[in-house]
Amino acid sequence: MSSVLNTVLCSRLSRFSNANNNNNHLRVPTHSVSTPPTLSFNRRRLTVRAADTDTNEVKSKAPDKAPAGGGSSFNQLLGIKGAAQETNIWKIRLQLTKPVTWPPLVWGVVCGAAASGNFHWNLEDVAKSVLCMIMSGPCLTGYTQTLNDWYDREIDAINEPYRPIPSGAISENEVISQIWLLLLGGLGIAGILDVWAGHDTPTVFYLALGGSLLSYIYSAPPLKLKQNGWIGNFALGASYISLPWWAGQALFGTLTPDIIVLTLLYSIAGLGIAIVNDFKSIEGDKALGLQSLPVAFGAETAKWICVGAIDITQLSVAGYLLGAGKPYYALALLALIVPQVVFQFQYFLKDPVKYDVKYQASAQPFLVLGLLVTALATSH
Repeated sequence: MSSVLNTVLCSRLSRFSNANNNNNHLRVPTHSVSTPPTLSFNRRRLTVRAADTDTNEVKSKAPDKAPAGGGSSFNQLLGIKGAAQETNIWKIRLQLTKPVTWPPLVWGVVCGAAASGNFHWNLEDVAKSVLCMIMSGPCLTGYTQTLNDWYDREIDAINEPYRPIPSGAISENEVISQIWLLLLGGLGIAGILDVWAGHDTPTVFYLALGGSLLSYIYSAPPLKLKQNGWIGNFALGASYISLPWWAGQALFGTLTPDIIVLTLLYSIAGLGIAIVNDFKSIEGDKALGLQSLPVAFGAETAKWICVGAIDITQLSVAGYLLGAGKPYYALALLALIVPQVVFQFQYFLKDPVKYDVKYQASAQPFLVLGLLVTALATSH
């Protein structure tokens, strides 16, 4: 149920890698794909050549192959930077789905199931939840990530020519077939879950379909939401927080308007998390005309927008829980906000480029635990 979310997340990881390895971090605009993907089983290798830029002939100095010294096979399987070159087609297919981005969606399903108040630790409910996690993670997040790599293939040919698609390690038809199979697989599982849950209205299927559409317009022209800092980052946050939560809650209970509003509010915190990944890409985004928030407002202002979105959102949710007569849950959430603020001042606000990874590793576990606290509060 991706999230985009995060397509996104790995699109951000790709840009993160580019900033570390290439100080210029300059990329050229991609050309829109004028026709939708179609299935064909003629095995044809695709090597993408980057289009010439029409703005000041900006060129990248990215290497023609993976950096010397090889890479990590583990990173290759997770779909993150520092991956080893691979020839096994199934490992390449897995790499395109970016398994490192699946856990937040799985956690969202857990929160939704907890919020429903109807999850029981029996074989049937556990099986339902696991199938919902497979739909949200490997299938629909995998679809999102593969789709994002497809539409970024010309940019990657400049910045990371050793990635699977621009290097020709996987053929055009193999990529397109993977996109369709993951999409149809995820939608099929959603339909099965609706039948299993006895839904008169196929709520889980509609959520899966809506999330898949959001993933498409996030990555693909002409809308390509990720070009806009506000809209793209909020779509990413909603994909990671709201959509999987809704799926888990709809599967075991009833998705109510107040939960929809509450999770969309929490998605503003997701927007803040997404901004963290924009600081490494400021120069490249400027060159490409992408209006990320650090580009639009400057790094100094953007870092305060980032922490403000994260902290004010959680404080608002704590206030909501207090007003709803659940003071212990509100206090628990406040206790989880405190260490996040400490790490913001210790790392992120000092230097959002240097300490972004350390900040996220330190602070985000407390944020996701706060999500579970909120879910448990709404279930009672």
